[in-house]
Amino acid sequence: MGRLIVFEGTDGSGKATQAKLLGARLEREAIPFRKLDFPRYGEPSCALVELYLQGAFGRRPGDVNAYAASAFYAVDRYASYKQDWGTYYEEGGLLLADRYTTSNAVHQAAKMPAEERGAFLDWLFDFEYAHMGLPAPDLVFYLDLPVKLSGQMLRRREKETGASADIHEADSAYLAASREAGRQVAERCGWQVIACAVGEAVRPPEEIHEEIYQKVRQLL
Repeated sequence: MGRLIVFEGTDGSGKATQAKLLGARLEREAIPFRKLDFPRYGEPSCALVELYLQGAFGRRPGDVNAYAASAFYAVDRYASYKQDWGTYYEEGGLLLADRYTTSNAVHQAAKMPAEERGAFLDWLFDFEYAHMGLPAPDLVFYLDLPVKLSGQMLRRREKETGASADIHEADSAYLAASREAGRQVAERCGWQVIACAVGEAVRPPEEIHEEIYQKVRQLL
């Protein structure tokens, strides 16, 4: 089987940036890989995810329970595995993923009390990895950014791209709960936690990348 490296974190923490920097580094070193991005907006398998994030099932994240919302995202990943990258992975390929099952673990666990999250995570990983047959990651980086700074990054991105915030991004209380849940899940699952800020300042992306790459080298 192949190897799967996942970038996880709250919204605005720099997952896409770090996945891009790592991909560029691997290209320079002539290491073959494929890049994955979830959710796959615009694909038929992502329709329920898009409706959920647009508020079709409720204007607040908690209007859809963690188990139902997790199923929306899991179906999109299953379709992508069967239609796109499954064979590449099974033949030994290296994959970099911007979000994965880990996003359900962070964002959906945030909807429930801390004492209920363990049972949810057991269900989630059994559902996606055991029953759906998706591969478990070999390495997960959790990009930890304080909520105040992640909010600033999101607003900047919206201004630069003209995109509107989805129901996750627009809810500051939910962002705070997601960060708290993410730190708890990362510790429970043994993810690599990367501090993306020093005090009130976001660390330079290139500095964060170097920290990440030193850990990736051990897997290559």
